[in-house]
Amino acid sequence: MATTSDIRKGLCIRYNNDIYKIIEFLHVKPGKGPAFVRTKLKSLSNGKVLDNTFSAGHKIEDVRVETRSYQYLYSEGETYHFMNTDDYNQITLQESALDAPGLLKEGEIVTILFNTEDMMPLSIDLPASVVLEVTYTEPGVKGNTATNATKPAKVETGAEINVPLFINEGDKIKIDTSSSSYMERVKE
Repeated sequence: MATTSDIRKGLCIRYNNDIYKIIEFLHVKPGKGPAFVRTKLKSLSNGKVLDNTFSAGHKIEDVRVETRSYQYLYSEGETYHFMNTDDYNQITLQESALDAPGLLKEGEIVTILFNTEDMMPLSIDLPASVVLEVTYTEPGVKGNTATNATKPAKVETGAEINVPLFINEGDKIKIDTSSSSYMERVKE
């Protein structure tokens, strides 16, 4: 058993007969009244996100997890296939287990969290950022750079990202996987 002082980003806990991963947390100590921890929890079974507040010192049941590196192979509809980089065993996971499936490129190395009790996969952690090539976007208008205007662009995995006006087809861009947002243009 852990307490609210052990809460950190990425911690997996058992709450309301389900396993949740802590996405965000904030320790709050108001001037009047007891301290509490405001959290954002993501269900690892159905992907729903809920806000919850724990009072300070509240006991929480943490779930022991193990991480392993897997390589993304391919997808068939909503089923995604991964291969263990150590022993080459393959597993399949549903799309709901992924945070940003549209940013997953074939051959990408990801980290999969497993519940140590039953060795069931819980969730997939993508790298912090990925570099993808823009396959389609409208051409930018020359001189229209005074504002932080963006336009939609389709990348090689099929995902659509808002990018600045100066990005053209064929450019490689770095994308933040946690927010699915443009970070920077990558030079060759």
